[in-house]
Amino acid sequence: MNARERQLLRQVNGVLLPGFHGTEPPAWLLRAIDDGLAGVVYFAHNVPDLATAAALSGLLHGRRGDLIIAGDEEGGDVTRIEAAQGSSYPGNGALGQVDDPALTERLARGMGRDLRLAGIGLNLAPDADVNADPDNPVIGVRAFGAHAPMVARHTAAYVTGLQSAGVAACTKHFPGHGDTTVDSHLDLPQVDAGLGLLRRRDLLPFAAAIDAGTRCLMTAHIRVPALGDAPASLNPEVTRLAREELGFTGAIVTDALDMGAVARDPGFGPACVQAVSAGADLLCLGNPVGSDDEAAYLTARDALLDAVSSGRLPTARLADAARRAGELAEWIGRARTVEVPQDERDMALSVARAALSVRGDVRLTSAPHVVDLRQRINHAAGRHAPHVQKLLARALPGLSATGSPPPGPTVQRADSALRGAQGRPLVVISRDPHRDGGDMPLLAELVRRRPDAVVVLTGWPHEVESLARNTVVTYGSGRVNAQATVERLVG
Repeated sequence: MNARERQLLRQVNGVLLPGFHGTEPPAWLLRAIDDGLAGVVYFAHNVPDLATAAALSGLLHGRRGDLIIAGDEEGGDVTRIEAAQGSSYPGNGALGQVDDPALTERLARGMGRDLRLAGIGLNLAPDADVNADPDNPVIGVRAFGAHAPMVARHTAAYVTGLQSAGVAACTKHFPGHGDTTVDSHLDLPQVDAGLGLLRRRDLLPFAAAIDAGTRCLMTAHIRVPALGDAPASLNPEVTRLAREELGFTGAIVTDALDMGAVARDPGFGPACVQAVSAGADLLCLGNPVGSDDEAAYLTARDALLDAVSSGRLPTARLADAARRAGELAEWIGRARTVEVPQDERDMALSVARAALSVRGDVRLTSAPHVVDLRQRINHAAGRHAPHVQKLLARALPGLSATGSPPPGPTVQRADSALRGAQGRPLVVISRDPHRDGGDMPLLAELVRRRPDAVVVLTGWPHEVESLARNTVVTYGSGRVNAQATVERLVG
């Protein structure tokens, strides 16, 4: 490889953020780091605990000190460094319910502390989406709420708190994933709002984040016809909007390029090329679970090399992207000298308690029967969190439980769900029953048969509060949300 080819390889590697398998860096990753790789993204399988995360980060930074190590730590439903036990911090939905930006800033600083201890310098958060459509399958309580000015206040507070802890913020999902009914992990959503509505609603929190100094924006895999036909992450008009209209000068990071919205059409390799051509500076390649991590990296790398060689990707654009990625790495390096903040877990529990919306008689005096209706996998957060049931079992030994019964007539499903509930208090856990097919009729039938039932809703209230007389709305499924809930249930 001659000097020019070596330089081009380093520039291409300088825009890539791959994932990888395991808790030790594989050989291919070490070679890529030596050849200028911008950084890596941790997923839960990489960091089963804080000590493992810190050791892994130490190895990687020992290989090259300016390597960007990114994580996805929103709090609440979405955590990587606490995936096994659940997040110690309430997520955006709960923070928006409390609506105290000073607390949001403080808890974001606390999350930054944990990320610093794990050796992570870039957090793919906060979620700045305005949850305008209650049927949104992937945002929900990951958003601060549906009121754009409130979301903007908390987004700015989160950015300020996180970056004051020495961790770069990556505000997502630009230009706004809240008004969608399709999960972009599976297919391409569309936002039909015109530019006027986008500016008044969806862009407001991103403008606030930029004013607060967010180091990165993450682009969404959504189609916005008002901005063109291409997905936002592959659309130069979206980059123009961020750069020229909102004045953003930091790094633009794509959402994971292995997601269904772009991986099928135009395809993973072409999407990588189109994203850089459109103005992205860092390509998040995605979670390699179930796939070949090295193959994904090589596909992205070779697609970019080929695009430059053929003239489809100007070298000036690639160089500009690598420059912005380098500037981000420099900021993270300087930020490592910031003093590590204090632990905020006690305050996090107080916020989760304050966020609870409780109605009726929810006190349990004996071991209940628990019915968990949550079936749908959230592709950002994983399977439904078991924390409420686990903590209840610890507080009230001897509880019985069933999951959501299989499809069928509502009466038969209710019979199945209530098997073993006779003589026990009943707790029904749900998240988005209005979206989950037959779960709203089933919930109504369970409450009709057992008016004393306590319904624990881990999402937004929607119409459930009018359905049941005894309800606890948690605004999130994190462990700290569950802890606050169980405290309330058992007194």
